[in-house]
Amino acid sequence: MTGTFVEVARPRVTAAAPPARPPWWRRALRGAPPYLYLAPALTLLIVWTYQPLAQTVQLSFHSWNLLPSAPMVPVGTDNYERLLSTPELGDSLWRTLVVILGMLPFSLVIPVLVGLLTRRITGRAGAAYRAMVFAPMLVAPVAGAAVWQWLLDPSGGVVDRIIGEPINWMHEAGPAQLAIVVITGWHIVGFAVLVVFAGLTGINPDYADAAGLDGATRGQVTRWITLPLLSPTMAFLVLMTVLLSAQWTFPLIDTLTQGGPADATTNVYYLLWDYGFRNYDGGLGAAAGVLFFVAFVIVAALLVRLSDKLSHHDD
Repeated sequence: MTGTFVEVARPRVTAAAPPARPPWWRRALRGAPPYLYLAPALTLLIVWTYQPLAQTVQLSFHSWNLLPSAPMVPVGTDNYERLLSTPELGDSLWRTLVVILGMLPFSLVIPVLVGLLTRRITGRAGAAYRAMVFAPMLVAPVAGAAVWQWLLDPSGGVVDRIIGEPINWMHEAGPAQLAIVVITGWHIVGFAVLVVFAGLTGINPDYADAAGLDGATRGQVTRWITLPLLSPTMAFLVLMTVLLSAQWTFPLIDTLTQGGPADATTNVYYLLWDYGFRNYDGGLGAAAGVLFFVAFVIVAALLVRLSDKLSHHDD
């Protein structure tokens, strides 16, 4: 039996051609929407932050009396050399450190104690309590300074009547520094308490319940569970205090003491303002601003790194 073999021609398979790559402008349009959402914020950041910072750096190498009709004269690094050779810089840094240490009880110790003692207040009572604690933060610093100036009046102020001794709070070096720290602390303690409340709310209560079942007392739960898990919040408050204490005190110093008596309340922020807007030395004030900016950036980086190592997070 013989057969015939018919060879069937197989279709030739050819590789599909890769799709044509769209032009660059079409790819840019497809990826543009996320950046368009960010564009307003980035524009404001550049206009109101980076541009003034660049102008301040440029001004620090010039001499200018802030008059529009007067030209800026290039002086190189003379402003920095003058600033580093003046004794006022070291004195203002020391006073700033004193202010930071004096602010820590109001921004850290008292808020943590208040938060731990009142965290069980809930409902409308809790909301009303938090509103009353936060109320001083809503008072304008100038208005608060006027009230405190009346309370601390040496001729008949309420504070001198309570302590039974006349003290000229705003015209003596020690009392003036203490008054500025206490008034500033009164302003910001409410904000710090709310931050602590937020940190306590973020702690899972199951840890405390489990420790209670194991026989731990309330003090042991606070010491070994609550405070370690609250450490990121406390680190944030310490960072805010270090970076912003001098800035918080500025409106009160300008209103109550103008840096006196005998420069006893002049910190780095008020020294910067004094150079620029009282002595009309824009270049020296700009140089001081650049140095303080670099110093605070370094301090902030060190504090953030330290807090990352010491803080305990709820995973």
